[in-house]
Amino acid sequence: MKGILGRKSGMTQVFTKDGKLIPVTVIEVEPNIVMQVKTKDTDGYEAIQLGVFEKKEKKATKSEVARAKKASTTPKRFLKEIRGVDTAYNVGDKLGADVFSVGEVVDVTGTSKGKGFEGTIKRHNQHRGPMTHGSHYHRAVGSLGTMLPKRVLKGKNLPGHMGHETVTIQNLEIIEVNPNENYILVSGNVPGAKNSLVLIKSAVKNSRKVSAKEIISYAEETVVDEVVEETATESTSEEVTETVTEEVKEEQAEAESPAEVNE
Repeated sequence: MKGILGRKSGMTQVFTKDGKLIPVTVIEVEPNIVMQVKTKDTDGYEAIQLGVFEKKEKKATKSEVARAKKASTTPKRFLKEIRGVDTAYNVGDKLGADVFSVGEVVDVTGTSKGKGFEGTIKRHNQHRGPMTHGSHYHRAVGSLGTMLPKRVLKGKNLPGHMGHETVTIQNLEIIEVNPNENYILVSGNVPGAKNSLVLIKSAVKNSRKVSAKEIISYAEETVVDEVVEETATESTSEEVTETVTEEVKEEQAEAESPAEVNE
């Protein structure tokens, strides 16, 4: 098991060399710092605590500042624990986007967008009642249960707060890893709004083999050579015009000089 914290930047699309279009989510991955290492001897289980995104020291508690000093770093805004890590880590180690490789299958966990207080039609996809013929049942909840219990049973679909829940999308494939620019491209959509925190972990229910896809990369064309050639041609043309004007002036001076001598 391995994982890393990141920030959802948005969605885009990429093309493979065999002509397939893949919608991907761009996840910004800044260096994660190992803030704490838990072992079976001291804590009863094995895990590491990752910290990401800097936090002002005046806004951090004394315990957060002390823990950051042990890791030789600044206090972090987000802390997340990952259990069952395969390799051994030490406090203060940095994890980058190169933790994962192209073709690996991962699970991405995030907090879904909050929708506020919603009714049963939008929240639970229920149907409304008839809007005409004297009906007074339009968008109400409807029957709340049977007669005998004389109470609402647990689990009844009712209006309430919709969204803002922890959601995990499983078995997403990593399309591209760029440690230089600190981002990872994950196939498909990821829960959460833009700039929200997400956790990328190794897939739990994956049985597929790692198969990296070849993506078409677009190189930016440079026009430096053309500009240099244009400037060179312009400079040569200016030199030619200057020499021509000097020759014309000399001819005019020679033509005027004998006339002045005859006078």
